[in-house]
Amino acid sequence: MADMTLAGGAILLAIMLVTGAVAGVISGLLGVGGGIVIVPVLFVVLGVIGVDPAVIMHVAVATSLATILFTGTMSARSHWKRGSVDSDLLRSWGPAIAVGVLAGAALGSWVDGQVLTLVFAVVAALVALNMVLKPSDKTEDDETAVRLPGTPVKESLGGVIGLVSVLMGIGGGTLSVPILSYFSYPIRRAVGTAAAIGLIIAVPGTLGYIWSGLSIENRPAFSLGYVNIIGVLAIIPASMATAPLGAKLAHTISPKALRYSFALFLALTSVNMLRSVTV
Repeated sequence: MADMTLAGGAILLAIMLVTGAVAGVISGLLGVGGGIVIVPVLFVVLGVIGVDPAVIMHVAVATSLATILFTGTMSARSHWKRGSVDSDLLRSWGPAIAVGVLAGAALGSWVDGQVLTLVFAVVAALVALNMVLKPSDKTEDDETAVRLPGTPVKESLGGVIGLVSVLMGIGGGTLSVPILSYFSYPIRRAVGTAAAIGLIIAVPGTLGYIWSGLSIENRPAFSLGYVNIIGVLAIIPASMATAPLGAKLAHTISPKALRYSFALFLALTSVNMLRSVTV
């Protein structure tokens, strides 16, 4: 890693603290674990401080997943208290999501960083488009509107959510929220359940990136595998403090506004990441 002055280190720390605060609010608000903000910011910051471009995206994804272990816990807890986490869905989807995560961690350990960046950007753009074009949501109390597919389609969707999410370094809400909404699942329950799904993704995903990165020599300093400890320690306190605020906002903002804010974040992220991909 490139040498930094004391002032430069202070600026980097401030950036990570602000990133963590924003990620925490988004984690609670949108059920995405904050990775939708953390990954692009880390991608830029790691490049500025001189980290090898070949491992930047791997480190950004792995570090994001590690922070979700903590922010996701706070967000899921807040949503659970408000009754917006579907425990039955978690039990039926959990194993399939975990299998997808393990496959994604194995795949992400050897693919080129440009591939990870492209996956992040393209999936984010498609999901943003889906959320904008999707018809209005059913009312929150209309449980008869929920028509999730049966086995094995539901389990297959869970596997895809786990695999793609761990490649992107996100908590799962980026995919699970629009998928559940497509099947007329109430948006607030989708967001709350997605926060809990983030933990299922973050635990094996983080362990996978730690293991696969142990033998890589060009990682930034203070890294455990691909997980950068400095980034994790800087982001976690601020994000844990603001995640409950995001969960509270999710229950005061209208479902339509919630869906559009979700799409806006994804669209901005996609544009930013696509700009960094060299064809």
